[in-house]
Amino acid sequence: MAGRRLPRLPLRLRALTGRPRPWRSRLSPRRRARDRSRFRARHLLLGCAGLLLVGAGWLLVTGLLARSELLAAQRELETARQSVITNPDESRTALSAAAEHAARARVLTTGPAWFLADALPVLGDPAETVRGAAYAADRLTRDVLPPLVRLASDVEGDTRDGEGLGTLLSRLRHAAPDLERAARATEEVRATVEALPRTSWLPTADARAELVRQVDRLTTATDDAAMAARLLPPMLGDDGPRRYFMVFQNTAESRGTGGMPGAFAVFTADHGALSFEHFGTGSELSDSLPAIELGAEFDAQYGASAPTRVWANSNLSPHFPNAARIWAATWQEHSGQRVDGVIALDPTGLGRLLDAAGPARLPDGTALTGETVSDLVLRTAYDRFQDDAERQTFLLDVARTAAATLTGALEDGERLPTLFEAGADVLGEERLKVWSALRDEQLRLETRSVSGILPEGPGPFAGLVVNNAAGGKLDYYLERRLRWTPGSCTALGRSVTVEITLSNTAPQSGLPAYVTQRGDNPDYPTQPGDNRLLVSYYASSGAVLTGAELDGRPITAHTGVERGHPVLTMDLELPAQSTQVLTLHLVEPVGEEGDRPPVLLRQPLVTPMPVTVDPYPVCG
Repeated sequence: MAGRRLPRLPLRLRALTGRPRPWRSRLSPRRRARDRSRFRARHLLLGCAGLLLVGAGWLLVTGLLARSELLAAQRELETARQSVITNPDESRTALSAAAEHAARARVLTTGPAWFLADALPVLGDPAETVRGAAYAADRLTRDVLPPLVRLASDVEGDTRDGEGLGTLLSRLRHAAPDLERAARATEEVRATVEALPRTSWLPTADARAELVRQVDRLTTATDDAAMAARLLPPMLGDDGPRRYFMVFQNTAESRGTGGMPGAFAVFTADHGALSFEHFGTGSELSDSLPAIELGAEFDAQYGASAPTRVWANSNLSPHFPNAARIWAATWQEHSGQRVDGVIALDPTGLGRLLDAAGPARLPDGTALTGETVSDLVLRTAYDRFQDDAERQTFLLDVARTAAATLTGALEDGERLPTLFEAGADVLGEERLKVWSALRDEQLRLETRSVSGILPEGPGPFAGLVVNNAAGGKLDYYLERRLRWTPGSCTALGRSVTVEITLSNTAPQSGLPAYVTQRGDNPDYPTQPGDNRLLVSYYASSGAVLTGAELDGRPITAHTGVERGHPVLTMDLELPAQSTQVLTLHLVEPVGEEGDRPPVLLRQPLVTPMPVTVDPYPVCG
């Protein structure tokens, strides 16, 4: 048996013996490499999927937590708002809690997962909006609201202690730097919020839109507070006495800035204390001829009506600084006194202020309240007094009594907050206008509607201004409506249709002769209650009129220009109990600002003017 080879074990038995079995793959090296790549790719994809799931879960959890924190911050802010006057300590506590919630929301929406989510196309938009909301809440509760709440709390304490306007001015001056920093912070937040993507995901889109609205409101409030803190103290005599010329506008007879100038007053302000020195009427100034030049454009538009020589025509232009400069120059020529500024107020605005200041009685016993003053001045006075001199005396009594009531309220800490709230309403309705003779102050004022300026610049603009041409007091019964409709685009620009509706609701009988008189002496027959108006439409800079109709019939418009705006003026007879529709067809420039709503010029008369702005069609 020696030397004989052992037989080969079967394959199955060789496996059982544990002897190594040489193995040779039948796969090519390329195939093996490809399999290894697939194996690695599969594991890599599984790993990425796992990371994405973890990231998505993290975003979901932190997003829900951030939402909870933001809602809690919102509730605390509402508590702070409601208690800022009634319970300052509670307001401060609520604001501090809101800041903590907002800070946690911002921390929750930071980190790698949120950064990567932001970078995703489309799907990243909601994440960016959530992060933007958290950032806005954190900045507002940390940098913006504290100085506002602090000031409101301090003012509340002062008024509770009976402090008047002088103490408030000191508070404002001290708070001015903080308020200006808050205003700048709000502008930064506003820019961030407006840059957030306009996602089509409805919950996020709604949240973004609401956030933009709230930040816009807060931006306006903060900016106004900062401006008031800079302007009110010096303008009300904190740096030394100031003298002002104040005109009461009679909106029963319309003029460009509101109503025809009637009674006036001169007063000084010294550390918030007001002292009225003189009351008068336009007849006192009828012989004054001030030496004032307002430029060739002004003369071309209004020179024929002699606004610098005729008191009743001194405010035909809607640009209030024109009227203010004429009035200041007129008083200086008449009295020799220079004034530091001019103020205009109408009866409706005076009524709002008297609502807050409290009731009073005229020398004849007539009750003077916020509810009665407008009707008393604009209608009842003409019923009670047929004699013009008696009526002027009555109106001066109204002015003196109202001035004394308002002055007393400014010195009464308990009435001061309500009076300031009423003042804000009057400013919002543009029934109070202010001009300063100091250039720096005037430049600041011109950034606000209280300046009464006719704004310049490109872009859509719409303004309706009426000047009474009949010489009566029938604009008490005037109603106006304006509709602005943008149309299609052509090579020349965008077509715009403006529809102006004018209604004269005056009764055809029963009105005093002084109200219905026609100082224009028309050469055509009229009836008591019929009115005549110079209707001017202020269009966008660069606009061209292509046609005009009155109740569907072609009408001619006189074309002028003021501060860069084409002015289209039509002379209309408006009978009692009638309505007329004036339609203007224009072509306006299409530029960078071409698709925004028009800036509106609202002339404050007895009845506010509703305005409808239709949506833009696509301009391809």
